[in-house]
Amino acid sequence: MAAMFLAVSQLQVRYAGQAQPAVRGVTLGLRAGQIGVLIGPSGCGKTTLLRCVAGLESVSAGSIHLNQQLVGAPEHSLPPEQRRMGMVFQDYALFPHLSVGRNIAFGLHGMARAEQDARVAEVLQLVGLEGSQNRFPHELSGGQQQRVALARALAPRPQLMLLDEPFSNLDVDLRERLAHEVRGILKAAGATALFVTHDQLEAFAIGDVIGVMNQGQLHQWDDAYTLYHRPATRFVADFIGHGVFAPATLEQQASGVVVRTPLGDLANLTECPLPSSYPGGECDVLLRADDIVHDDNAPVKAQIVRKAFRGSEFLYTLRLASGQTMLAHVPSHHDHALGEWIGIRAQMDHVVTFAREA
Repeated sequence: MAAMFLAVSQLQVRYAGQAQPAVRGVTLGLRAGQIGVLIGPSGCGKTTLLRCVAGLESVSAGSIHLNQQLVGAPEHSLPPEQRRMGMVFQDYALFPHLSVGRNIAFGLHGMARAEQDARVAEVLQLVGLEGSQNRFPHELSGGQQQRVALARALAPRPQLMLLDEPFSNLDVDLRERLAHEVRGILKAAGATALFVTHDQLEAFAIGDVIGVMNQGQLHQWDDAYTLYHRPATRFVADFIGHGVFAPATLEQQASGVVVRTPLGDLANLTECPLPSSYPGGECDVLLRADDIVHDDNAPVKAQIVRKAFRGSEFLYTLRLASGQTMLAHVPSHHDHALGEWIGIRAQMDHVVTFAREA
C-alpha cells in the first residue's frame, strides 16, 4: 500500500479556556495527487484542522506528516513558510493595486524576472485565464478572481494545496461549476489538496475522499458513494443526503433476515445485519428519499405534507397514517397536490441500520 503523502494521526487541538478540544482524535490520510474534502456543520472543527495542517494552529496531541516528514506535533512544529503549502481563502486576498501577473508572481521569490513571467503564463493557462497578466482584480468576475487566487497558490509548486471555503462568496450555480473546474485544474497540476466546505454538492464535485466532521471529531473518511450508501454513524447518515430513520425489526427466517418496516417487509437484501446485533432485533433503518418509490398500486399510502420542486423531480415530504414521516424523490411530471394520499413502497438492495433512539 502506497505511503500517505499527508498523514494526520490522532490529532488534537485545544484552545486555552475551552472545556472541549476544537479537534479531537482525528486520523486521516491523502495519497499524492488526491483531493480530500472536510465537510460538516459550522463550528465542527474543519477549518481548525486545516489551519493546523498549515502550521497556523498548534498541535496539542498527535502528529502531522507531510511527504513522510514530521511537520506538526506538540514538541515539534515546522513554521508555515517552511511547509511549502499553497493556500486559497474565501476572500481571495488579491492585492487590488497589483496586476494579475504581479499578484501571481508575488510568491515566486528568488526567481529571475523572465522565469517568473514564464511561470505566471503557465499557471494562467492552467486556470483558463491566459493573456490576463496585465488586468487588475477589479476588472475580473468573482469566479475569475478565484481562479487567479488558485493560480497564485499553485505558482510556487507547493507540496500541498489548502482551500478554505473558497467558493462561499459566489452564486450557488457558479459554485458547483467552479468546483468541477478547480478539480480539473488541481488534477492537471498533479496537486495534492485538502479542501474545506459546508456544501455537499461542492464536496461531491471536487473530492476523491470526503471527511464528515462534527464537534471536533471525524466520523467518516471515505468516497462520496460510500458516505451516502454506507454511512458509518447516525450523524453521517443524517448529514449526507435526504432521508429519515424509521423503526424496524430484524427477524431471522429460513430464507434469510427479513426487515419489518412501516412500508412493509424487506427481504433478499445483499447486506443486512443479524437480528442479534440489536436487543430484540429492534433498530432504526435509514430510508433515503431515493429508496422510496411512488406506486399507486402499493398497499401503503402516505399523505403529501410538503413538496419542493427541483426541476426534474419533486422532493416530497410524506406522512404515513401512523404519523411516521418519509421523504421521496418523485419525477416532476407526478405533480400531486398537498394533502393528497399516494401509494409508496421501499425499493432497496441493502439496509443501513442503527441502534434505536428513544
